[in-house]
Amino acid sequence: MAEHVDVVVVGTGFGGSVSAYRLAEAGKSVVVLERGRKYPPGSFARSPAEMRNNFWDPARRQYGLFDVWSFRGFASVVSAGVGGGSLIYANVLKRKDENWFVHDEPLRGGGYETWPISRAELDPHYDAVERMLTPAPYPLDHPDFSDMPRTKAMREAATALGLEFERPPLAVRFAARPGGEPGTGLPIEEAGYGNLHGEQRRTCRLCGECNIGCNDGAKNSLDHTYLSAAQHYDADIRDMCEVRLIRPLPGGGYEVGYREHQPDGVTRARTISCDRLVLGAGTFGTLHLLLRNRPRLPRLSRALGTRFTGNGDLLTFLLKAKDRDGVRDLEANRGPVITSAIRVPDAVDGEGITGRGHYIQDAGYPSFVAWLVEAANAPSQLNRIFGFAAKRLLNAIDRSPSTSLSHDLSELLDDGVFTESSVPLLGMGRDVPDGVVRMREGWLDIDWTTETSEEYFSGVRATMRGVSEVLGGEYRDNPMWLTKRIITVHPLGGAPMGRHSGEGLCDPYGEVYGYPGLYVADGSAMPGPVGPNPSMTIAAWADRLCDRLLGGGESDYGSTVEPTDPHCSEGAVRVPGEPAGRGGPAGSAGLSFTEEMTGSFALGETEPRQGELVGRRDERGLSFRLTIAIEDLDRFLDDPGHLAKATGWLHCDDLGGRLAVPFGRFNLLVPGSATDTRHMYYRLHLDDLAGNPLTLTGHKDLHDDAGPDLWSDTTTLYVRMYSGHVYEDDEPGEPIGAGVLHIRKRDFLQQLTTIRATGPDPLGSVERFGRMFLGRLWEIYGPRGPEDEE
Repeated sequence: MAEHVDVVVVGTGFGGSVSAYRLAEAGKSVVVLERGRKYPPGSFARSPAEMRNNFWDPARRQYGLFDVWSFRGFASVVSAGVGGGSLIYANVLKRKDENWFVHDEPLRGGGYETWPISRAELDPHYDAVERMLTPAPYPLDHPDFSDMPRTKAMREAATALGLEFERPPLAVRFAARPGGEPGTGLPIEEAGYGNLHGEQRRTCRLCGECNIGCNDGAKNSLDHTYLSAAQHYDADIRDMCEVRLIRPLPGGGYEVGYREHQPDGVTRARTISCDRLVLGAGTFGTLHLLLRNRPRLPRLSRALGTRFTGNGDLLTFLLKAKDRDGVRDLEANRGPVITSAIRVPDAVDGEGITGRGHYIQDAGYPSFVAWLVEAANAPSQLNRIFGFAAKRLLNAIDRSPSTSLSHDLSELLDDGVFTESSVPLLGMGRDVPDGVVRMREGWLDIDWTTETSEEYFSGVRATMRGVSEVLGGEYRDNPMWLTKRIITVHPLGGAPMGRHSGEGLCDPYGEVYGYPGLYVADGSAMPGPVGPNPSMTIAAWADRLCDRLLGGGESDYGSTVEPTDPHCSEGAVRVPGEPAGRGGPAGSAGLSFTEEMTGSFALGETEPRQGELVGRRDERGLSFRLTIAIEDLDRFLDDPGHLAKATGWLHCDDLGGRLAVPFGRFNLLVPGSATDTRHMYYRLHLDDLAGNPLTLTGHKDLHDDAGPDLWSDTTTLYVRMYSGHVYEDDEPGEPIGAGVLHIRKRDFLQQLTTIRATGPDPLGSVERFGRMFLGRLWEIYGPRGPEDEE
């Protein structure tokens, strides 16, 4: 029989591991599928031969830890192994800054960055993650750990620059037990759930090897914490299992197809079905799965692939630092990778602040890297080699009796000043999340550049330059910056959360719009940069997701592909000018109907008639299908503006196809400035595929001219398209397109069948609406008496 479980979790990064533990602890049957293998302490590669085979490329039978991606604007390093990114991250567990949960913040490249969740909503889940991962700052005040000059140097630089300094919380064991006495190399006392590797772990010995895998087990990585706890509660963690297929099942739930990689290089195909499917394969892994399986998931939101960001990552170098006594000792090859952070505030933090916020952190590295760096210092190395050779030649010519080479050999080695006085600097923060992810010939293709984030990166580099100057060093860009490329270890977005399906792929609890029971739990769900290191926020987001999944029921934000009105959703931000509330008063009458229109439209035109001519000539069109909803019929009839809501979809090939219309306004038969004239107004807000906001405005003009014109007036809509979300009180600017739409007769007949009424007297509501509508038309087009002609 086919294998079936309650939940399948794909991936073991911060989203997947947290989900696996929470769901298994709640008694769900959970299978966790991870493409990489397990890495117990002592198994991480160190020798050149081991490092050569330490990369992930199954097509070439390489199943190593590092998976390196290269795109047009950046390169990225992620991991493949049980524990995901926690195996190679730098251990920082910081909460996202409260003010950086921005709402409807315009982006330079177009669109908005909107976080539909708040810091207050995540704080309880941050607390839960901290209880599991027990982070602590680097213990600089303890005698065994006080010799850390780069930490003190960063504090000195922050003070001189007037910036905030901190030793951030690190998921590193400096003591045998949380809160215990720190010490290097101490045996770690495991939690009650044990450890899935069954190997003894030891506290941090300051080797700087965090980013290539900790062979001491000093990192509280996910395999030692959440995954060990998940296994304790009977989660089935399967390594070397690479998921390839996702298929929704007719009766609900999902089928998951995966490859089981064997040690001999042979792969075996497996399938498993589940009631709930949680995607935590990391940003690239989850996006690859969703885009690859899009034909099987046709209702996925158009937001898929949007809002990609590198979390503002930037790597630069502080070289040859000096103090009053000469060379400043920084010892970057000692300690955990990151020990300190300098915070630069953001414009959203308060008045008088400009720019986008960021963090600067020190970056340590293993001792063997120092040897490589010194060896690569070619001019100095060549001088020493030539000097050694010259001495040996002179001794041979002079027939010197000296046989000691000790001093000469010591001179052959560098004095280490270059590496001892230099340190990499890591920047991260609020870059512009305007990247777009697609599939091209079976590969991920990401359109993202540093151009729209130029102001942000200039600010980061300026801060790094300031740090370098304070410490008497030289600032150097990463050589990749010459071509405006970056390296990111924090890829985020592409499957963003949003208040409705026009804004996000998944709702603010991670459930994918249109696919109940399918969740996104990793960094791809972030709708913008986290700012600081994102691991903590991803883990807290996944913990919150599990509260909803385990609570049962449908999401408040809906699970159908038809977009819900975000302004009727709990906790959503109201758009200016939109009516608030969820429906009318209790017991009130409501009415809705669906309208479909189609016609000719052209980008670049500003007048509807001209847009219609050009669009007809070039065979370019636009259509929409809207549901007009009147929530309180009494209020609607009394209001001279006869305001209703409009939601649905709009289709335009020139804008990328079908786009959700999550919210809009419709005014029915508003009095005009001239006698016997009325208008119908439409104002629709939507986003294009790249997340850029658009507004479609339209009007129907009703006036009794010579000849029969009732049908043409009520079925002809003159439309203009604008960039941005334009409200009634805004200056709209120049239209980006225009055209004319019409209701076809068969669509009108269909429209009559879509009228729905709610409340205590549905038939009476339809009658009252019809009487008003027909009465207004009679006032305009009905026969006139002699007094009307005067």
